[in-house]
Amino acid sequence: MGYSNKGHDGFLGNSVLGEWCNLGADTNTSNLKNTYDIVRLWSYDKETFVNTGLQFCGLIMGDHSKSGINTMFNTGTVVGVSCNLYGSGFQRNFVPSFSWGGPSGMKSFNFNKAVQVAEAVYKRRGKVFDEVDKEIFEYLYNNKSE
Repeated sequence: MGYSNKGHDGFLGNSVLGEWCNLGADTNTSNLKNTYDIVRLWSYDKETFVNTGLQFCGLIMGDHSKSGINTMFNTGTVVGVSCNLYGSGFQRNFVPSFSWGGPSGMKSFNFNKAVQVAEAVYKRRGKVFDEVDKEIFEYLYNNKSE
């Protein structure tokens, strides 16, 4: 989607990225389970993992999320909005919005810092992260799944 970036090596098959995402060098996503089973992924509506009916399904990543160098995502991983993920090993299969960290531990991404990052990302592209954008972020932050 608009302004998302994956400029380096790595596999991203059968994945969907929201806007303003950035994937670090050698970020990789599995899109097929070793068992060849149907992929299950997180459903925000049902608040549980559900069958997709798909054998191939990679990463579903929300707007403004980022991954560090060598980040690994399992088949059918869902990442929320404004996450910053890094570290060795596979990420969790569901990462709630505004999460910061990786396999060795997660914490909540500070709201004001998330806004500052989004403002800087927009500015780099000659855009303005305005009050409407901030209100959307605030709504998502206050209503995130855990």
